[in-house]
Amino acid sequence: ARFPRGRGAMAAAGPGPGAGGAVKTLALVLEDEARRGGGGGGGYCSGDTVSGQVLLELAGPLPLRGLRLEAAGRARVAWSESPGAVPGAGTWGVSVRAPGPGPRREAEVRYLDIRQSLLRDPPEGEENLVLLDGRHEFPFSFQLPQEPLVTSFTGKYGSIQYYVKAVLERPAVPDQSVQTELQVISHIDVSSPALLTPVLRSQEKMVGCWFFTSGPVSLSAKIERKGYCNGEAIPIYAEIENCSSRLIVPKAAIFQTQTYLASGKTKTFRQMVANVRGNHIASGSTDTWNGKTLKIPPVSPSILDCCIIRVEYSLAVYIHIPGAKKLMIEMPLVIGTIPCIGFSSRNSSITSQFSMDMSWLALTMPEHPEAPPNYADVVSEEEFSRHVPAYPPPIDCEEQLCCPVFAYIQEFRFQPPPLYSEIDPHPTDVEEMQPVSFML
Repeated sequence: ARFPRGRGAMAAAGPGPGAGGAVKTLALVLEDEARRGGGGGGGYCSGDTVSGQVLLELAGPLPLRGLRLEAAGRARVAWSESPGAVPGAGTWGVSVRAPGPGPRREAEVRYLDIRQSLLRDPPEGEENLVLLDGRHEFPFSFQLPQEPLVTSFTGKYGSIQYYVKAVLERPAVPDQSVQTELQVISHIDVSSPALLTPVLRSQEKMVGCWFFTSGPVSLSAKIERKGYCNGEAIPIYAEIENCSSRLIVPKAAIFQTQTYLASGKTKTFRQMVANVRGNHIASGSTDTWNGKTLKIPPVSPSILDCCIIRVEYSLAVYIHIPGAKKLMIEMPLVIGTIPCIGFSSRNSSITSQFSMDMSWLALTMPEHPEAPPNYADVVSEEEFSRHVPAYPPPIDCEEQLCCPVFAYIQEFRFQPPPLYSEIDPHPTDVEEMQPVSFML
């Protein structure tokens, strides 16, 4: 048997202790076919089959008690509380800070626990199985649980990890093991109706100190949908009005919030993962973002189905105001794994209905311009007869001015326009190479 080349993920351990260092190599290989299975190329999903081989190379005969395969997955959370104040511990009963770290908070949830034996039973009457020198291959295969698995993640105070481990058991010698990590993904389809709804926020802030206010700064922002995937650019639509006396700067950023729960306590870690900056806005001016883009970097998908770890995202549009607290609005984001296809066509009705309430967010011109309204729809026959007096037509040119000039002006007031057409009915015959002159 030979080691496969260029296939899957492999973990290997060097020579282990024992009689003459008989174990030269212990390796674990995961096959690419299984990794590409139902995981979409980025990892394993619930119900996928994980297969591979444990490869063992020996320098001589080796007695073994067993060779087992372990697959495990769990979410773990751990942190130490900051030292708190102990009331009455100091002189005269004054509270003092306790030395050393505070209590430690820990929590764990198991999602996967599988064990398999990869060796056949030893011959009858013998306790151990002896393998000859050379290379040996031990294939394995197991199925992940059908229950939803949580996406792999490593954060500030905890992690969600899955791994496959091979353990070599020998008599009178410590066990030797090798393991490799499994990347697990819980897919989120951003095409779900809950993630296709637009999100809108608005806020206003008075700028000033005590009774000396300089005026308000108002901010309104909108995103077309709530769900996006890694690598997508989020178009941001915003309107900023600066009625204060200060120069302000609008900005936008994507924040990741990690929340950990253990022993009834909560620990939160928040970090910025991407940002963009707008132009300065002078006093008394406004600025509009007609789809300013902010690209999502490679980040972990949202984790919303774990009871001890949550990973959430938000898009913040905020204004830096010199000498005052920033004005900020946040809109929730869900980072998914299955991108949305055909959003503009499938949700045009939602977007158009929403834009009726936000006329300032009319961002794009229609693909096919509408024709102007018909004359009969605008001016009725009754209105035409009410405004146009019945004057007899002139008999000849000498009598054309027998009536007041205003009467003829009124007569042409409600005349219908020519029929609408995108093609000029009277094109001018101009040669393509006609010279053009400029007045300097």
